[in-house]
Amino acid sequence: MLLSVRNMTIHYGKAIAIDSVSLDVAEGSVVTIIGANGAGKSTVLKALSGLVPITSGEIWFLGKRLDGMTPFRIVSLGVSHVPEGRRLFPYLSVFTNLKLGASLRTDRAGIKKDMDEVFGLFPVLRVRREQKAGTLSGGEQQMLAIARSLMAKPKLLLMDEPSLGLAPKVVAELVPIVRTINEKGVSVLLVEQNVPLALKVGKSAYALHVGKVILGGDIEEFKGSEVVKKAYMGG
Repeated sequence: MLLSVRNMTIHYGKAIAIDSVSLDVAEGSVVTIIGANGAGKSTVLKALSGLVPITSGEIWFLGKRLDGMTPFRIVSLGVSHVPEGRRLFPYLSVFTNLKLGASLRTDRAGIKKDMDEVFGLFPVLRVRREQKAGTLSGGEQQMLAIARSLMAKPKLLLMDEPSLGLAPKVVAELVPIVRTINEKGVSVLLVEQNVPLALKVGKSAYALHVGKVILGGDIEEFKGSEVVKKAYMGG
């Protein structure tokens, strides 16, 4: 198993944000976490990235325990995070944003190869490579956020609400993008409020409701599930 989370609990102050969540991501898979706004989906990813401390439980990645590690160390082990809201450097060029994604790497030939690969995956970024990131369209900014995370050469890519704020046409383009990334050997843990998108790309899924996993399993179990509808609608 690439990633194993066991009985993870997270508090914000005295409030429980995540309550004894367990989940697995197998090597080579695409796993989705779905649920309504406020269910705790983003908090799970932040904990996996070391951005939020856990109260109890364990996070294991390739046999190493991640909880308690710094974000810097977690990225170096092969976990890369595409945050909600993209979090680009808006006044820096597309090319510079991409180079920053590879800032922990020293293999120049490999970096150049991966730069060519992300330009192949997102041709518009090659065209706009000298343009400031903040001047890109919403869809282009999301492509850049994904490409920047890929430049870290991850084994596991965490994607937080990539469809948020995008036009339906651009959202539809995310499906082949996620599939292509996965086909290149990168496992994906996708957090999404857009259930149809999540069900199209995921091989397995978890439904999160008020910080608890209320359903987990093969993606076929989720299609048409009343539990999923309840999680998506928030109650």
